[in-house]
Amino acid sequence: MSKVLRFNGGEDFYSGGSIYPSPKEASFFLPLVNHVDVYFPPRKRSRISAPFVFSEDLFEQKRQDTIEVLPDECLFEIFRRLPGGQERSACACVSKRWLTLLSNICPSERRSDKSQNDLAPAFGGEEVISEDDGFLSRSLEGKKATDIRLAAIAVGTADRGGLGKLSIKGSKSSRVTNLGLGAIARGCPSLKALSLWNLPSVGDEGLLEVANGCHQLEKLDLCQCPNITDKFLVTVARNCPNLTDISIESCSSIGNEGLAAVGQFCQNLKSISIKNCPSVGDQGIVGLISRVGSALTKVKLQALNITDVSLAVIGHYATAVTDLTLASLHNVTEKGFWVMGNGHGLQRLRSLIVTACRGATDLGLESVGKGCPNLKQLCIHSSAFLSDGGLISLMKSARSLENLQLEECHRITLSGLFGLVTDCGDKLKSLALTNCWGFKDFDFKSPQVSSCKSLRSFSIRNCPGFVDACLVALGKFCPHLQQVELSGLTGVTDEGLLRLFECCEAGLVKVNLSGCINLTDQVVSAMAKLHGQTLEALILDGCMKIGDLGLLAIAENCQLLSDLDVSKCAISDFGLMALARSNQLNLQVLSMSGCSLVSDKCLPALKKVGHTLLGLNLHHCTGISTRSVDLLLEELWRCDILA
Repeated sequence: MSKVLRFNGGEDFYSGGSIYPSPKEASFFLPLVNHVDVYFPPRKRSRISAPFVFSEDLFEQKRQDTIEVLPDECLFEIFRRLPGGQERSACACVSKRWLTLLSNICPSERRSDKSQNDLAPAFGGEEVISEDDGFLSRSLEGKKATDIRLAAIAVGTADRGGLGKLSIKGSKSSRVTNLGLGAIARGCPSLKALSLWNLPSVGDEGLLEVANGCHQLEKLDLCQCPNITDKFLVTVARNCPNLTDISIESCSSIGNEGLAAVGQFCQNLKSISIKNCPSVGDQGIVGLISRVGSALTKVKLQALNITDVSLAVIGHYATAVTDLTLASLHNVTEKGFWVMGNGHGLQRLRSLIVTACRGATDLGLESVGKGCPNLKQLCIHSSAFLSDGGLISLMKSARSLENLQLEECHRITLSGLFGLVTDCGDKLKSLALTNCWGFKDFDFKSPQVSSCKSLRSFSIRNCPGFVDACLVALGKFCPHLQQVELSGLTGVTDEGLLRLFECCEAGLVKVNLSGCINLTDQVVSAMAKLHGQTLEALILDGCMKIGDLGLLAIAENCQLLSDLDVSKCAISDFGLMALARSNQLNLQVLSMSGCSLVSDKCLPALKKVGHTLLGLNLHHCTGISTRSVDLLLEELWRCDILA
């Protein structure tokens, strides 16, 4: 810097002494705030041409020179000789000009005689999250995301362990540009994690400084930054060999060249996520996976213009991958999944998520099941080609599968579902189906097959064809269920659910019946008597025919119940009083949102029940007055009350 300014940088630049002829003039600058990194009040300062001089009876303006007349080059030389972080932070409070100059000083340009790490806490402007591994974390969102605040962070955190994590989430009112990121690059060489969301004004210029100045960078998250190109990604890959986690979403200017550079230089990369980047194709994915596939453990590819070639490379080279997500890959066919499964490279794969991929057919998924012997969790969403036969073949080939989730798989019928249950072997522990509309009338005849003794959790949500006969069959096939979720099943009645509860030999622990509008107090009473000794959570949200008799049975039989949700049920003050009279009930969470029949008369019952509560939901309980809620807030100070 001294060469550019043609100044020799001697230590005797200023001989000492006060720069103010009158001590009063020092007060004309902004106060040196000691409880902030750097702070600028939102109000505007009045502009004056010269300092004011006060006397006992006279007020006059007097023109004279101050330190502000010094050029930036001189102030730069002064600031780089400040002895420590506290002095730099104090000077940064004077004006935006001083802050900008201080943020342009690199650590290598400082000439400090001492180092102070006892700066005051960071100030309002950016959100202070916490300290992690000895480094500070900062987060800017919306209007708070400005270049000035970034400069303040760069100056204020430099001598306090250094900035470790920075997250910037922009908006239409955000004013973050390359200048702010340049300040971070110069002042925060210890940066390890950088997250940039929705910043259209940020381009390569500022981020290239980050790549050249922050060599310890480990995590990079870019989302909706259209002006960031391959040039930055290549530079950061070359200069930051410790990169382990990269996430890129909706960055239209990032393509194959950048990903290939990441594969070439980032040999420690563990996780890569690429979503909705139209410039990314097979060339980039092949260049990435073929070089770091032996190190990668997590891969997510969504909405990309890739073909079967990329899946073939994944199946052959991704030998260390344990978690794989493939979503909205419309150019990938059945052949891609078949080749990926037969590549025999996914031996360590434990979790696979496939969403809206037309190549996820019966043959393709069966091949994946055979080629992934350690697959534990499989989620298939929006598959238009998976049928009953393919589902059963998949279960037979994936013998280690423990968790299966199917959503919007409309070709799956009840025959396929129960065929899956009977052929799942002894590994499957959890089965969930959501929005599957292929279920129709089911004529159940008990087959001569063994039951599924491993299945512990069964969830079915918003599948309109699932009726009482299906519950009867489920109970016979799966007698060891402990968690049952039947949400939004309007065709289920007390009769079918009672048959299911009678077959559950292990004892139910968690039951969710939300949205089953035809259930009554009868099934709640039977469940409480059959499984009251094991039941810990019961969700009855929206069961409009369940009322006080159900609560009375719960109070008498459910000793271990800790979570109870009776929102939008027909309960009244009487039912809550029954809960309060129970000496064995120890509820921690009680939700009664939308229960219009309860009133202020239940206040004593809520106080008694509330001694063990950690959460109480009284939202839309119109019969409970604001005064009663205030009394509960005062009485139940340990409980988080929503009203």
